[in-house]
Amino acid sequence: MAEIKATMVKELREKTGAPFLDCKNALVETDGNFEKASEVLRIKGVAKASKKTTRKTDQGIISSYVHAGGKIGVMLEVNCETDFVARNDEFQNLCREVAMQIAANNPIYVRKEEVSEEEIENERRILKAEAMESGKPENIAEKMVAGRINKFFEEICLLEQPYIRDPKIKVTDLVSNLIAKIGENIVVKRFVRYQLGE
Repeated sequence: MAEIKATMVKELREKTGAPFLDCKNALVETDGNFEKASEVLRIKGVAKASKKTTRKTDQGIISSYVHAGGKIGVMLEVNCETDFVARNDEFQNLCREVAMQIAANNPIYVRKEEVSEEEIENERRILKAEAMESGKPENIAEKMVAGRINKFFEEICLLEQPYIRDPKIKVTDLVSNLIAKIGENIVVKRFVRYQLGE
């Protein structure tokens, strides 16, 4: 059993933002393995965050971002449970990051539940026709469509997009991580993206 030193706990806490005791327990659970402890904290954080997603969010801010040169602008509403969190630097930083994501990647929807069944079916038809056209058998074409539909959601839905600063995580993970850290539900409500000349 590895000795869990305070410096290890401090380092893990700085990396993950998780509470001190949670960091210590994760290191004990993983016998001092820093990477595995980070993973444990992330899994537990996402589990905690998912429990908070049903809580009412009637506070928050409207954040704006104008890309250098003034050619792209974004207005974004992000909600939280309390005014205290709305004024929190980490919450406001999340809003700025999400607004920059919108400016960079031009999503159409916030979440995939907003995409109409008609639009999804239309995309499925197109993707299947492309796969069949390339000579794939129907059963293989169906499997290809399933994978490509996820890619379609990544392109058009903000929360499904890989985060511009760290493509290993999605925007939804960025939000969930902050929910787990601050202990309040956060909802990306809506956005408008303006591009000069459009």
